[in-house]
Amino acid sequence: MPVPASDRYAQVLRESGFHVTLSDSLDSYLDDAQLAATDLVVQCWTMGTMSSQQADGLSRAVRSGTGFAGWHGGIVDAFRGEPLYSLVTGGQFVYHPRGFVRYQVRPVADCADHPVLAGVEAFTITTEQYYVHVDPGIDVLAVTDFVADPAYPDLAGVVMPVTWTRRWGTGRVFVTTIGHSVSDLEVPQVDAMIRAGMAWAAR
Repeated sequence: MPVPASDRYAQVLRESGFHVTLSDSLDSYLDDAQLAATDLVVQCWTMGTMSSQQADGLSRAVRSGTGFAGWHGGIVDAFRGEPLYSLVTGGQFVYHPRGFVRYQVRPVADCADHPVLAGVEAFTITTEQYYVHVDPGIDVLAVTDFVADPAYPDLAGVVMPVTWTRRWGTGRVFVTTIGHSVSDLEVPQVDAMIRAGMAWAAR
C-alpha cells in the first residue's frame, strides 16, 4: 500500500503546482542542501529503523522551515527506536484492536476554523483505530472515542487524537492516524484533511 498511497498524493501535489521528487532511501534526510530547498516532505514509511544522523537531518530541516506530513503508519508507526523522530511528529503508534473497527471521527470544537478541517464534519469510518502516545504540545484537530476491546477493557472510551498539527522550530507538521488502505484515503473527509494538511504544512 505505501506505493499506491504515495503515488496518489504525489499526483495531488503535482496538480497543485509542486515539483515532486520520490525517494526510497532515508539517506535523503542526510542531504542538507536538498532538504533546505524542499518545501514539504511527505513520508510514507512504516516501521523500520532510522539512524540518529538521519533523524537529526530531518529535525534540522523541519526546524528550518521544511514542512513534514503523513498519515497512519507511514508517519506515526515508524522508527520507534529513535526518540527525536517522535518528538518531530508529536506522537507514536502504540496499539490497535485486532482487525478493523467502526468508529466516529469528530473535529475538536474550538478547531473548526483550522484550514486542515475546512468543510470536514464528523464522519464514521471502518478501519484500524490507532491508540497513540502523543506530545502534550501538539494541536489536536480531530478525535475519536476508543472502542471497547476485550484485550484492554480499560481503554474503552478514551478520547484519542486522530488528526493533529505541531510546530517544530519554524516548520509545520501534519499527522492523521487514518490511512491503512487506499480506500481509507478515498473517504472524502480523510482525503480533504490530507490535502489541506499537506498544503498547511508546506513552507
